[in-house]
Amino acid sequence: MASIDSVISFIKEQYKTESFIPLHVPKFGGNEKKYLLETIDSTFVSSVGAYVDQFEIMMQTITQTQKAVAVVNGTAAIQVALRLLGVKSGDEVLTQALTFVATANAIAYQNATPVFLDVDLDTMGLSPKAISSFLEEFGELREDGCYNKKTGNKISACLPMHTFGFPVHLDELLAICNAWKIPLIEDAAESLGSEYKGKPTGSFGKLGAFSFNGNKIVTCGGGGAIVSNDLKLGEKGKYLTTTAKIPHPYEYVHDEMGYNFRMPNLNAALACAQLEQLNSFLENKRKLAREYESFFATRGIKFRTETPETKANYWLMCVELENKIERDLFLETTNKNNVMTRPIWQLMYRLPMYSHCYRDQQVNAEFLEERIVNIPSSVR
Repeated sequence: MASIDSVISFIKEQYKTESFIPLHVPKFGGNEKKYLLETIDSTFVSSVGAYVDQFEIMMQTITQTQKAVAVVNGTAAIQVALRLLGVKSGDEVLTQALTFVATANAIAYQNATPVFLDVDLDTMGLSPKAISSFLEEFGELREDGCYNKKTGNKISACLPMHTFGFPVHLDELLAICNAWKIPLIEDAAESLGSEYKGKPTGSFGKLGAFSFNGNKIVTCGGGGAIVSNDLKLGEKGKYLTTTAKIPHPYEYVHDEMGYNFRMPNLNAALACAQLEQLNSFLENKRKLAREYESFFATRGIKFRTETPETKANYWLMCVELENKIERDLFLETTNKNNVMTRPIWQLMYRLPMYSHCYRDQQVNAEFLEERIVNIPSSVR
């Protein structure tokens, strides 16, 4: 492996500093302050306001979907998406163990059970081959959907996650899910601006879920969005996330259990200003990715790049080390030298609350878990 010192020097050169370089920080260079002040002056700082409406319209345009719903964070977006598709207590949801914990948590919030299947090495996202193998062994088609013939539980959804903004193999996943009557939800929390075969991620499944957390490519401090090309599903999502309140001039009428998952207008104002800059952020980050790729190619380190027919947003850029020993040395040395790096997540079934869940062999996920490291990826 190349000298880690040379890696540290290159990264510091990219960000033109000798001080601490974080993994990913927001860049506020547009109308953020202007829109926030307008919101404060309007007094509409909570869950009703013009910027909430504008944010939803902007997300519909960006994702090429019929309906977007502003919510409080990405986890809430996934949770509500699962409910919209009828995922209920005792059901099973096919997903990946190589993910941020929010993916599994959202399933658990519905009292459903995650089924952890392996990822592909090229995308680091849910593998169509793993899904197909699982369903051939355990799947049983019935009139009302797919069931696990071993547990007897309904398999109510498939939830792939676009890891670090790299799109999964959507065509193959959708073909398998359609054949087995399993609706697909995209956990697109990390992939705003990414494309699969020329179309935005989040627009392929029945629903898509996005995050606008402080470390995302576009942030509003905290926030999320549900998107869908099914207008009825989208409208139901808006209703559920705004406490399931039936419109009335003055009465409080709620006819089912809803959620107070509304995005405040203050956050929406910030989000709108950030979304206006999305294309420039994408261009900036893709340029950095090209420079990283060129640098690491001459130093014996694999820099992870987008797969054919996709366009990644390169939210968090990453390298693949030779083994866990080299990974740990890389992490220790960079962090000691004020360059923030982080390993990929611990696999979900290693966590105590998900240790009981079914998992397949996880050959690819365990390979990646021992080797992938995120490096500084902020817009420069």
